[in-house]
Amino acid sequence: MANAWMPAAGRVTSSFPAGRPGGGAPRAVWCVSESDPEQWSAHSAARRLDSEGRAAHLVWHPVTGDVVQLLPATAAAVGQLTPHGTIDRASEGRVCIVIQVIGRSPEPFTDGPLNGLDAILAWLDSWGIPRTWPAGAPGARARRSSAAQEYPWSLGGHFGHSQVPGSAADGPGAIDPVRLHGHWFPRPRREQPGTAPDRRRPVASGMRSPFSSP
Repeated sequence: MANAWMPAAGRVTSSFPAGRPGGGAPRAVWCVSESDPEQWSAHSAARRLDSEGRAAHLVWHPVTGDVVQLLPATAAAVGQLTPHGTIDRASEGRVCIVIQVIGRSPEPFTDGPLNGLDAILAWLDSWGIPRTWPAGAPGARARRSSAAQEYPWSLGGHFGHSQVPGSAADGPGAIDPVRLHGHWFPRPRREQPGTAPDRRRPVASGMRSPFSSP
């Protein structure tokens, strides 16, 4: 059975009024703090979030490997992914786990050390979040319309904050999903006008397509 609290993660008691997940495909959303990892620890960043009335499930420092948890996986980080007055995407999914990485969008955190990542991925796996990126690599192309983001979002899996429908965020920047967890992710199709789209999707050797059976 999946653990609502990530084993071995530190904790910061959160005063955030979390909500209840609304059901649907499980997701993980990767955000960045837009702060200098040389100046902030995972604990200090988590306490800052709480003091500002904000939250994430996990705060991760990829250089030190420290992970701090503010919310259990069974709680929704309501209002943390989209602007006020829009659809609350953080409440969608059986779980929608928000991970704030200490770093900056212009400097993709996957270009540096990823200490502590294996434990995070194992915990996300335990909640049934597939290791796929239905919207492709974050920051790889111009932002699409919210309507175009709806279908990838409906599939569940991993997303950058900028790929959440209705999000105004730029983060996490052009991170590398393959380095993040080594699994294949869909690439955008290039279709010629007047031709039928090719529904076949290439899968690299040794990697499993999100559309194949387990």
